[in-house]
Amino acid sequence: MRTAIISDIHGNIDALQAVLVDIKNRGIKDIYNLGDHFYGPLFPLETYKLLVKEKHIRNIRGNCDRILLDIHSENPTVQYVQTMLEEEHKEWIANLPFSLQTEEFYFCHGTPTSDESYLLEEMSPNGSRLKKTEDILKLVNGISQNIIFCAHTHIPRVVYLPNNKIVINPGSVGLPAYEDELPIYHKMESGTPHANYTIVTKKENDWLIEHIHIPYNREAAILQSKKCGRIDWVKALQTGRI
Repeated sequence: MRTAIISDIHGNIDALQAVLVDIKNRGIKDIYNLGDHFYGPLFPLETYKLLVKEKHIRNIRGNCDRILLDIHSENPTVQYVQTMLEEEHKEWIANLPFSLQTEEFYFCHGTPTSDESYLLEEMSPNGSRLKKTEDILKLVNGISQNIIFCAHTHIPRVVYLPNNKIVINPGSVGLPAYEDELPIYHKMESGTPHANYTIVTKKENDWLIEHIHIPYNREAAILQSKKCGRIDWVKALQTGRI
């Protein structure tokens, strides 16, 4: 059993296409998408068309999907995307589930109770760091599945817990680095400009976990970011850093 997990596309259609081609070439049919599909200065409608075309992808909602439905938002990037959204797109976003579950897997964007909190990392004035084991255990308490997928930080990571659960973040398909003001100012940097996703494979009673880094043509995304005045996105797409 092989499963591909993608997340945080952020309107980067070229990155998404490259990832889906790689997944197809590997013969993987089960794909789960952990949210944040369109937010950003790139290509939200093109991304939408590709996602709805790929019927085998199961999608959940991220915090940057939810905020696109906030008609009172003063966020310029939210407003940029909202000007393009029609009722079809809004309805698709509104119908996305918060989480998904299978017998083996649990999927969420942030944590099992919040789409805007980090499951594995905590912020400090010195930057991000891995949370204490006991703090992660509290956040996944009550989840019966042994494999838990989260996203939101854009940083590929695997954490093994003492209760035999594994928490996996596939990283970001479309935005390899960003900065945020909340809960305190911090940067999240993957260090690679490539598109990231994860494959998990069942090997008898064990799991093979592969973080995949896919090169793709970033010229269109970089040019579009420049047109929108998002120099932070330009550097992130070029270097994987802010």
